[in-house]
Amino acid sequence: MTVTMASIKALFRAPFYQVLHSDFHEVVARMTLIDRLLFLIMHSVDKLGLWHRLPVFLGLIYLAIRRHLHQQYNLLNVGTTPIGVRFNPVDYPYRTADGKYNDPFNEVAGSQGSFFGRNIPPVDQKDTLMTPDPMVVATKLLARKEYKDSAKQFNVIAASWIQFMIHDWIDHLEQTNQIKLTAPSEVASKCPLKSFKFYKTAEVPTGFYDIKTGHLNTRTPWWDASAIYGSTREKLSKVRTFKDGKLKISDDGLLLHDQDGVPLSGDTRNNWAGVSTLQALFIKEHNAVCDALKKEHLNFDDEELYRYARLVTSAVIAKVHTIDWTIELLKTDTLHAAMRANWYGLLGKKFKDAFGHVGGVVLGGLVGLKKPQNHGVPYSLTEEFVSVYRMHPLLPDNLLLRDVSAPTGANKSPPLLKEVPMGDLVGLKGEKTLSEIGFTKQFVSMGHQSCGALTLWNYPMWLRDLIPQGVDGKDRPDHVDMPALEVYRDRENKVARYNEFRRGLLMIPISKWGDLTDDPEAVHALREVYGDDVEELDLLVGLMAEKKIKGFAISETAFTIFLLMATRRLEGDRFFTSYYNEETYTKRGFLWVNTTESLKDVINRHYPDMSKKWINSTSAFSVWDAPPNAHNPIPLYLRVPH
Repeated sequence: MTVTMASIKALFRAPFYQVLHSDFHEVVARMTLIDRLLFLIMHSVDKLGLWHRLPVFLGLIYLAIRRHLHQQYNLLNVGTTPIGVRFNPVDYPYRTADGKYNDPFNEVAGSQGSFFGRNIPPVDQKDTLMTPDPMVVATKLLARKEYKDSAKQFNVIAASWIQFMIHDWIDHLEQTNQIKLTAPSEVASKCPLKSFKFYKTAEVPTGFYDIKTGHLNTRTPWWDASAIYGSTREKLSKVRTFKDGKLKISDDGLLLHDQDGVPLSGDTRNNWAGVSTLQALFIKEHNAVCDALKKEHLNFDDEELYRYARLVTSAVIAKVHTIDWTIELLKTDTLHAAMRANWYGLLGKKFKDAFGHVGGVVLGGLVGLKKPQNHGVPYSLTEEFVSVYRMHPLLPDNLLLRDVSAPTGANKSPPLLKEVPMGDLVGLKGEKTLSEIGFTKQFVSMGHQSCGALTLWNYPMWLRDLIPQGVDGKDRPDHVDMPALEVYRDRENKVARYNEFRRGLLMIPISKWGDLTDDPEAVHALREVYGDDVEELDLLVGLMAEKKIKGFAISETAFTIFLLMATRRLEGDRFFTSYYNEETYTKRGFLWVNTTESLKDVINRHYPDMSKKWINSTSAFSVWDAPPNAHNPIPLYLRVPH
């Protein structure tokens, strides 16, 4: 009877599997019937390459299907869940210094020193760590030949912003022993460093039966603004004034520095002037919230003012990222609608402001859900998330410094004063240069300059001879070659190479170089480094080489990780879900978040003349002399992409 039933099932499955790419037969066999049908819809659209060309509402349905499948099959736990007495969330109505006590079922989830998770199983590459040589890959496929920018879509503030977020979310614990990479003779003459040393990523036993080793995150992966507060009590104590809840900031609007020249902010490792200015801006935001709360709550002490202001500032940062930065990164009507739906739901802002959160994720959005959702896997950010956020080609070779004392020209553009090499704006040297430039001139200059494009041969050469820093923010003695190091890191951290990465994300893999890119020069270079074996393609190279969706600054492969993890950062956090209310944030604090829609709103609070005088664009993340977005009379959900 069993054999007969198996035969009948196989007979019914046969037509189904005929329409699937053979690489997905095994994973689909493990799916529920509903998920199989959803996968079939998604896969059929993928084979036609159609989803981003669909009418906006149909595109949203496609993205909802894909997100659901990733939530079911692309969240893998690393490490064990503590067994013991659960804490009471009421005892911790605030964000803790080290990220503990957010998830009521797992007090250490998302805390400093917890494991990076996984979106797909780790792929051991210890036998192929040097194949092909990372310095060959960096030299022949990544190193900048000439600067390619992103036109008017994305500016240097936007490039700095994602680094500001990385300082909030992720950094690997290192071992004390070093590894050395040496440039092979075939590329040595083109490598600024003939060899370099760096610290190995610490590999730690997980105590878990499935994924036996993992890596620890030295930052808190919650969206808790640890880039300005720090991820430990010790760091937090250094940045607080302990008066009126405020954080330390210089009178000139820039970060203060200790006796060694290290800036005083939550996370200053491997900083540059662009990140420092954003840290300073949001320290001012925190302090302004403190002032506003103190006026209405005379009984609040220093600790209460700090805790409420941190909740508000963290939420403002998350909101700006979700409905401002990301909409410029993925500049299509479909993603504009999707990101606003993430925050407000399909019913929109006006409805949510009037009636509160109604109708679950679809109608009311992720923010304000009745309870956090982790889909059965404790919250973390993942190794794959780290890999797709390797975006250093966004950085230019020089900062085009503007003369903010001169009259503006067309489209509010101030005249060029001089070019400042990026090397002068990095690390401790960069802090000195920034103090000479000043906040306004630095920020306006970054706003008016287009950032780099995420493509092959656009990785800055100055990053091939970089002075890295330790967790204390102090310079290390050994310079590093960043693109070569990043290729090595993905392999070392057992992140799948490009084709297996796509399979793991239920995306159709490439079978030849022409599937990846139409550029004959790129195909030739890829073949020179990897031969005809597309399975050897490194993830970072694939993400840069991949044909982009019109309007997307990143690859579709990187976007797929984003689709899953950007949702998770909101829905897994009780301070964006069950505790997102006036009681937790205060009435004034809750209103502060709900009335902030963009980075431009934050700028206007602290530098009210800046927008009026120098920003012509709709978003502060677009190049500032770009024309404002044209009015479109067609409702967003009814639009059809051109």
